[in-house]
Amino acid sequence: MRQPPRHDPAHIAPHPVYAGPDFPIQAPALSSFTDPAAGRSAQPRRGPLNHLSTRLRERAGAHVRALTRSNSGVTLDYDNPPGDPGLFGPDAVCWRVHADFPAMLAGGVSALLLQTLHPLALAGVWDHSSFRTDMQGRLGRTAQFIAGTTYGSRADAMALIGRVRRIHAGVVGVAPDGRHYAASDPALLTWVHVAEVSSFLAGYLRYVGPLSGTEQDRYYDEVARIAQMLGAADVPRSRAEVTAYLEAMRPALLASERTSEVVRLVRKMPVANPLLQPAVRIMADAGIALLPPWARQQLDLDGPSIRRPAALAGMHVLAPTLRWVLGAGLAARARRRVARGTATTAG
Repeated sequence: MRQPPRHDPAHIAPHPVYAGPDFPIQAPALSSFTDPAAGRSAQPRRGPLNHLSTRLRERAGAHVRALTRSNSGVTLDYDNPPGDPGLFGPDAVCWRVHADFPAMLAGGVSALLLQTLHPLALAGVWDHSSFRTDMQGRLGRTAQFIAGTTYGSRADAMALIGRVRRIHAGVVGVAPDGRHYAASDPALLTWVHVAEVSSFLAGYLRYVGPLSGTEQDRYYDEVARIAQMLGAADVPRSRAEVTAYLEAMRPALLASERTSEVVRLVRKMPVANPLLQPAVRIMADAGIALLPPWARQQLDLDGPSIRRPAALAGMHVLAPTLRWVLGAGLAARARRRVARGTATTAG
């Protein structure tokens, strides 16, 4: 198996969303589960124990995938057409960052909480989304969009982007402070985008492994394309630009009774399988830890907590377990799709 690339810690810059030493946790080594570029996992051993292990893994995987299963009614084909690299291709940094389920789930929690500090972004979600009664559905639809635009064929990715733009066109209203909002507002789209991708990158850096400063800048530059296709304007494309953008946005951010309700829902998110509740709570606290200190303070999440350090320590066990349960995932399927086209051409 090819060894993962080595990284020089001296070239790893602090991330704008999580740059502090609070709640430290050791990131696991990269593996074929967390980084498809690391190679294939070992061939399974045959025998009764392996058969039982496979069945347990498949059942557990089905329950975990249900957490982010989309109810949008959209079906994506990650296996076709052969050779289609999608919008980015397997050498893109976003293919690595978006491949790790535990880090992305924690990043998704952080992104949602950060987004709700913008009064207009929260008003749109509050008035036009079912997240208060169907948090898993919203999580699943967001996960499908991220996965589809990252790993899907170009046609599927563009179809997802077009669908979201059509939905955004109907999301308009008046916020509690009297200001009009529209989900298609280019400035609002930029806020939602930056909150998401900065949180995803923070989750990868903290719970998976390091990326060089150059790789982090490449990530921001890559995913800016999606934001622009959705209609966002002046999208930050590097760590420095993201840091400056977040700092500039702080005066416009506000915590309210509605943000408190979102925090409550995130931390108490119900799941169909009660056995997954402890894992969901660990992921929620792992996501809270990714927030910048000023955001945790605004959300009243910066007080002393025994639960959060314990939950983050639980990531040492939970994250590798989830990677084993889920296997290589969509990134590996997309990589095979691209390779099939290369093989056909060579033949």
